[in-house]
Amino acid sequence: MTALIDRPVATRRGLMLAVLLLGQFMALLDTSIVNVAMPAVGAGFHASGAWLQLVVGGYLVAYAMTLITGARLGDLYGRRRIYLTGAILFTLASLGCGLAPAILPLVLFRFVQGVAAAIMVPQIISLIQAHFTGPARAKALSAYGVTLSAGQVAGLIAGGLLVGANLLGSGWRPVFLVNVPVGICLAILVPRAVPADRPASARRLDLTGLALSTCAVLLVVLPAVVGHEIGWPLWTFGCIAAGVVLAVVFVRYERRTADPLLDLDVLRARGLPAGLVTMVFTVLALGGFLFAFTLHLQTELGESAMRAGLTWLPFAVTFGLVGYFWRTVPARLHHLVVPTGLLLCAVGYAGVGSFLWLAMVLAGAGMGLSASPLVTQSLVNVPLPRAADASGILTTVMQLGQVGGVTIFGTVYLSTRSFPVTHWAVALTAATGIVAAAFLARTVRPTAVRRRGASS
Repeated sequence: MTALIDRPVATRRGLMLAVLLLGQFMALLDTSIVNVAMPAVGAGFHASGAWLQLVVGGYLVAYAMTLITGARLGDLYGRRRIYLTGAILFTLASLGCGLAPAILPLVLFRFVQGVAAAIMVPQIISLIQAHFTGPARAKALSAYGVTLSAGQVAGLIAGGLLVGANLLGSGWRPVFLVNVPVGICLAILVPRAVPADRPASARRLDLTGLALSTCAVLLVVLPAVVGHEIGWPLWTFGCIAAGVVLAVVFVRYERRTADPLLDLDVLRARGLPAGLVTMVFTVLALGGFLFAFTLHLQTELGESAMRAGLTWLPFAVTFGLVGYFWRTVPARLHHLVVPTGLLLCAVGYAGVGSFLWLAMVLAGAGMGLSASPLVTQSLVNVPLPRAADASGILTTVMQLGQVGGVTIFGTVYLSTRSFPVTHWAVALTAATGIVAAAFLARTVRPTAVRRRGASS
């Protein structure tokens, strides 16, 4: 009898989880699906490489800078309501991207897409935590982890297939328009599948901190993106310097305000600084590799969008599989998985010009072995009351790191038109991350291993 009663409950929870993960998958897909479409977008609009960097990076900047604010909106106004609002806004922005008549509107709609994703995504894990308990929560979080692993890399393959199919002569536009029917489904299903909730927090929005941090990032990123095409005039360096100064002002303001956007005191948690530095090098390399290698395949090697997308298949498969099964590694070795993963990434990035398929497998396995454990190990020593602040900082750094990768290595590739220079620079960046990962490993080593090392 109990099993019969629990079955409808399990079905409702299953539908709710599917609706939540669909939104997460859609947002992650758009961080990478556009990479494969970049040459087609550039050809269609006669757009320069800098504009293409902005199409990719604009989404990531907006996503990173409004992510924490999006989480607070859910606490203030109800998570279901904000999740639905974000999904609808994301759908409308995707429609705008797909119908954009020129490159500037496309960049602007991509920025709106990023804001919408930042409104939508933080509600997902909060709703899972609120409505799933015990074994059901463990299964839901496992499914969430698989979605994180699969979403971004699936975008690379889906982008190639959609552009290559050239549906009704639409070229690259289905890369964005594919979100529209998904968003309509979410708009219909969210009110039916996700229970309503009440506001849960009295924390205010730190709009001043949001404005300072966003302006600081834009003042650094925009000149860095366009500088190589316009000969680095003096004003570009002035903007970058102003951005750095504004970043300092932001940090000082955050330390004084009563309810900061980022509680920087959480950086005192053991292991978190090393985790953040490791994350920066990991996603710098990944973001740069995604952007530069995809452009190289199509513009220099002349591959079709479909073939370029399929070239990412071994990376995607190994990323997903290793990311899902890494916990089968003996627990006594868990502290070594992040440095090992970054070593595999470095070897893969370095070897992509010589042994392509094996290099892609190694890089994918390295990302699978390092990405999820890196998040877990960075947060393991953070006190529970500070967990939300630490998670917000880590996620923001993750997104800004990808922006940095697109900006730095995109500029290197577009300036030199030399992919060997670029992929070796990416490999060196991943290898540098191993040093930070070694410091992180020391903080999460099992007690028995630490004692054995001390006694020897």
